[in-house]
Amino acid sequence: MIDVDRKSTLLVVALEAELPPARVPDWHIVYTGVGKINAAVTLCTALDCLRPRTVVNFGSAGSLRSGLSGIHRVTRFLQRDMDVRALGFALGQTPFEDDMVIDLGSGGLSCGTGDHFVSAPPELASDLVDMEAYALAKICRQRGVDFRCFKFISDNADGDAATDWAKQLETGANLFVDTILNGAGGETRTPTA
Repeated sequence: MIDVDRKSTLLVVALEAELPPARVPDWHIVYTGVGKINAAVTLCTALDCLRPRTVVNFGSAGSLRSGLSGIHRVTRFLQRDMDVRALGFALGQTPFEDDMVIDLGSGGLSCGTGDHFVSAPPELASDLVDMEAYALAKICRQRGVDFRCFKFISDNADGDAATDWAKQLETGANLFVDTILNGAGGETRTPTA
């Protein structure tokens, strides 16, 4: 179970299908839509209106590591589709910014965020891939808001990713509510069949 005050915590999720509002009736929740721009615009508006002390991001993610399943805490965020190597910057580095990685410490997994659905390994190495977390983490860091991130492994970021993702959404929502919001918290794994 995460240690946060529900009244001052905002859940941020890309899609209702990932966490239906009926599953979290006593929580403040916003749905950003897919991608970094949608996530940034929605979170900035929500921070201005609701003024939460803590933002908890939950969503699906593709795994780039063999054997990962269930829900994992993410503490390192990269921008996998920032590519300005032609001007001498490293892959993932925003021009004229020193920090390529947003690192919250605490030993969680890394997540590479980008505006395309991953069905083959990207060039920038990370444990997971998603489409919103980096933008959310960066905004929270700039605004001084406590940020927590939990990702459910919905697929293996391969040729079956789109099919696997759609099949796993309900399982991910149930695990997040049962283990992170109401249960033991931390890293969990789905039962193996």
